[in-house]
Amino acid sequence: MGILQWATSPWGQQVPIHIAWVLIWVAAIGGLAFLIVHAIWVGFVAKPEVFAEARVAPGAAAQIPAKVKKHSLTARLFHWIMAASMLTLLFTAFLPKVGVEFPWVTWHWIAGVVLIASILFHVIHATFFMDFWSIWPDRTDIQDAKNRARIFMGKSAALPRKFGKYPFENKMYHMVVMIAGLAVIITGGFMLFRVRTPFLTRNPYIFGDMTWGWMYVLHGLAGVGFIALVMAHIYFAVRPEKFEMTKSMIVGSVSREHYLEHHDPERWPLSGKGSSASGVAAD
Repeated sequence: MGILQWATSPWGQQVPIHIAWVLIWVAAIGGLAFLIVHAIWVGFVAKPEVFAEARVAPGAAAQIPAKVKKHSLTARLFHWIMAASMLTLLFTAFLPKVGVEFPWVTWHWIAGVVLIASILFHVIHATFFMDFWSIWPDRTDIQDAKNRARIFMGKSAALPRKFGKYPFENKMYHMVVMIAGLAVIITGGFMLFRVRTPFLTRNPYIFGDMTWGWMYVLHGLAGVGFIALVMAHIYFAVRPEKFEMTKSMIVGSVSREHYLEHHDPERWPLSGKGSSASGVAAD
């Protein structure tokens, strides 16, 4: 069994029409296996990670507020709107493929439009109103990742520094989601021409059969990838050691103790664009 579904066009050409739906189960089972292995590893094998001591000026810790603001209200609203639209897209895309029948097309394209609009808003908001580079890996992240790998393998290496505003793993996850998300929204945006919507004239002939076929394949591959990605995201969000980060996406802040334990004040200073020592990050 291949990973693609094929069909013969009216002109006798073999064209792909979608992914093989067995990949839904591959993504779901693979995601579940990762969660189980990770939980066993953390619970029985992994040792607490040791970081290099962050350089904090004398008396500076006392100046840090009890609640360190991490996410603005705008950023939090974007996150939850995007999450709701993504879950709706996944349910409406894949539940019919496993036998749950309902009029899914309308809900699917509406959720897709919401996702596209929220992502476009986020790009503008992150670029002009937030610290755009805080979510991207920097040289320190890369060097620390190498040191952590060497320590894991029992080799000598310098202790990694504490994280900036976002841990390295979050940054890498963000990059993977960004790539998969771009594949979904670009292909999904073109697919809007194949359904009846209030704002686009239906025109399924803007591309040929082969182009449409590979577009559906890319859309499907990114979609099943999101099954595993969303499973991992929810799993880490509810883990006890990560819950302070999850709570910050609800209330907007982390505790002073969490900030000093996990973050380097030099890498995440509580001043400047996108953050504030005494208030919510600037919108």
